[in-house]
Amino acid sequence: MRRRDLLVLLAASGFCGSALPATAQQADRMRHIAVLMSYAETDSEAQKWVAAFRAALRTLGWTEGRNIGIEIRWATGDQETIGRLAKELVESRPELVLASTTVATAALLQQTRTIPIVFALVSDPVGSGFVASFPRPGGNVTGLSYLGTELAGKQIELLREAAPSLSRVAVLSNPANPTHAPRLRAAAIGAQGLRVHLEPIEARTPSELDKAFATMMRARVGGVLVLSDPMFGNEARRLAQLASTSGLATIYGFRVWVDAGGLMSYGPDLPDLFHRAAAYVEKLLKGAKPGDLPIEQPTTFELVINLRTAKALGLTIPPSLLLRADQVIE
Repeated sequence: MRRRDLLVLLAASGFCGSALPATAQQADRMRHIAVLMSYAETDSEAQKWVAAFRAALRTLGWTEGRNIGIEIRWATGDQETIGRLAKELVESRPELVLASTTVATAALLQQTRTIPIVFALVSDPVGSGFVASFPRPGGNVTGLSYLGTELAGKQIELLREAAPSLSRVAVLSNPANPTHAPRLRAAAIGAQGLRVHLEPIEARTPSELDKAFATMMRARVGGVLVLSDPMFGNEARRLAQLASTSGLATIYGFRVWVDAGGLMSYGPDLPDLFHRAAAYVEKLLKGAKPGDLPIEQPTTFELVINLRTAKALGLTIPPSLLLRADQVIE
């Protein structure tokens, strides 16, 4: 049989490559994506988030080395490093980028307005100027908001419930983080209803943390709300130690600080947010536009309490609060 006749026969039988189903062609095509983490590679919690993202991709049929390649860059929380890594990733021309935080998303948007960006941990995507609205983001960005601003008042309330005698509470913020100003305002509203005086304290770099806690002691605060920030996350153990040494009841947005020795945290399930981010990646790789994919919010929140830390601080956590906790570290 001549080669031409063989090709005609194969095509008629459905065996010609061009006749393969689109899904089969998609599965065999190697796709390249990138991930920009605002946390150090040594951060065990951040590693869990990335692991959750990878596991979700595998569930959706994306296998590294077979049909998808993932390039990851790890930072240490400082904007200069994040900006440099964002530039490197954009220059590598991935099909899309997963951005871990507000800072990472902002750095990527300074480099590209065309490559799709999926964020996993952004507090206020509309207020940050990333998207036009939750239902219709527009532009090249979409993802998940963890409601950091909306939770600030609730965190003050929970801290006061754990330590009912609190009348003065510090709020530790990083002025380099654009989401902290609105969170401070939200915390102030929550504190006003509880008749708690807030003392705003700033730390831009790890070297400023000792000074920040010294300022808290001079202000005679009894507790601290630490606003979520990559730099603070990378310094979780140090922050927990400073709070313990200062005798301050402290609440955080993520459980990473409680695992490191902090008193308590209230916030979303972060591995779940990264797991859900994979669904955005799946849709974008199949042709969806980021501006058409609505922003999603957390569906589960965790209250975690460290009883060892409470005992060291001389605190007796009310049973009613312990019963509501998702996890109690003893």
